[in-house]
Amino acid sequence: MHLLVCGGTGCRASESDAILENLQSTLAENNLDGEVQVVKTGCFGFCEKGPIVKVMPDNTFYTQVKPEDAKEIVAEHVIKGRKVNRLLYLDPENKEHVADSKHMGFYKKQIRIALRNCGFINPENIDEYISRDGYEALAKCITNMKPQEVIDEIKASGLRGRGGAGFPTGLKWEIASKNAADQKYVVCNADEGDPGAFMDRSVLEGDPHSVIEAMAICGYCMGATKGLVYIRAEYPLAIERLKIAIDQSREYGLLGEDILGTGFAFDLELRYGAGAFVCGEETALIHSMEGLRGEPTVKPPFPAEKGYLGKPSNVNNVETFANIPVIINKGAKWFASLGTEKSKGTKVFALAGKINNVGLIEVPMGTTLREIIFEIGGGIKDGKKFKAVQTGGPSGGCLTEKHLDTPIDYDNLIASGSMMGSGGMIVMDEDDCMVSIAKYYLDFTVEESCGKCTPCRVGNKRLYEILDKITQGNGTMEDIDKLRNLSNVIRDTSLCGLGQTSPNPVLSTLDNFYDEYLAHIKDHKCPAGQCKALMQYVINQEACVGCTACARVCPVNAISGERKKPHTIDTAICIKCGACYEKCKFDAIFIN
Repeated sequence: MHLLVCGGTGCRASESDAILENLQSTLAENNLDGEVQVVKTGCFGFCEKGPIVKVMPDNTFYTQVKPEDAKEIVAEHVIKGRKVNRLLYLDPENKEHVADSKHMGFYKKQIRIALRNCGFINPENIDEYISRDGYEALAKCITNMKPQEVIDEIKASGLRGRGGAGFPTGLKWEIASKNAADQKYVVCNADEGDPGAFMDRSVLEGDPHSVIEAMAICGYCMGATKGLVYIRAEYPLAIERLKIAIDQSREYGLLGEDILGTGFAFDLELRYGAGAFVCGEETALIHSMEGLRGEPTVKPPFPAEKGYLGKPSNVNNVETFANIPVIINKGAKWFASLGTEKSKGTKVFALAGKINNVGLIEVPMGTTLREIIFEIGGGIKDGKKFKAVQTGGPSGGCLTEKHLDTPIDYDNLIASGSMMGSGGMIVMDEDDCMVSIAKYYLDFTVEESCGKCTPCRVGNKRLYEILDKITQGNGTMEDIDKLRNLSNVIRDTSLCGLGQTSPNPVLSTLDNFYDEYLAHIKDHKCPAGQCKALMQYVINQEACVGCTACARVCPVNAISGERKKPHTIDTAICIKCGACYEKCKFDAIFIN
């Protein structure tokens, strides 16, 4: 029997390490530590219900486990063979406990390729990776296939880069392979900077060997002997597990000189980013690795021609690499059978925001937003109404109810005014102000701009100022035209993808929520009640019973009135903190 304990960052923050230790000590107390193995894994994906403990081989899935639950799991499940029902997932539809994750709505429509090993193996044990076909693809490539044959297989699979632009992976490898040089480099872009995104981090934490194996395969194809993983320093657990995996691979002869006795040499090293979002762009990333400012350059030349240290370099992100071994092992035809005509395979999304099932998911391309949000995601929190979903992070756009049945792929999202991006998906409900959402993303972009080109450096600052003016209640109809015109100029003239896509949140909210902009400008009201400058807290005189609870929590003494008589709020003093609104038990306070 194996007890799999989630060891991803999210569950570790909720004491999963203590759960693991308690399970081990309890098993030892019962002389079962030789028969039952406790395994620290990567992320299971169902972050909303973490920490998670999975019992194998019966596939029992325990959710929201606490350290003190370890003794009961051992006493009941391990020793007596009885499931601990209170720790099982409770189906929100039929209110029945579900033991097997296969029967949970969260997992039913998922097909895990990039995430295939996350939650199943100990990422710090290379033997467990090898037991699940690990390094078979590398062995197959360097012993039985020529570099061009491997490239042709990747091209035939239809795999496109999962980092944002969606460029065909096989073609990218082929271009790099044809550029002659005395040294070439394989670069893994693990600089994941989108707000709410944790796809690449979870793959590296849960299955680092899949990326190492894929990078070695890429090196074989393009004639590179050196690989670099550019990872942000804010990912300490991913870094730790990558280091362990690299050392183990070298020890097993799967990295270094003369891999598997074939004469092929390839090795890896890590480079750390300092949290600059712009360094997710490949040329800025390369400059950062070289010790220069993380600024993009005009392309061409592309990195495949002139990249790291001026040598041909292939840059793919973590998720792209994680798909490679499976394509080699199962074949291009199998991979291409999943997805849509122009977007093959699956896509990993970090599902977050106002949604019941926050987590990491992997679905076939072509799955609709409705399926993701309402079936896998379990719908909107607290029964609220769905309003929008932001895909593609700050570079994407806000999609609405009319887009829910759109099959998700690269082309459909672009046609809808958004983009795939790296896979962030933030869900919003009726309480979100879309003007403020656009302002939030512009604030992020302004902060993260490298400042090299004027359209991005200055233009986005002006966009933010106009949005701020509107949310303060000082906007004019001319500002709408300014937003559109300036957005188009920034999109068409910025140097890199950060600037070129930065207006997307503005343009998409203008297209889909124009009435909210009008309400802010013409009516001087925020329909969602989120813009403080446009809101007032008012007490309903008929509903107020004079309990004084609101007056007691007001930090600026803006509420007055006698006990058992209706109170009033002095709007000139009120700082709109919302304390009174939250405290009132009689729904007597409303936002005007």
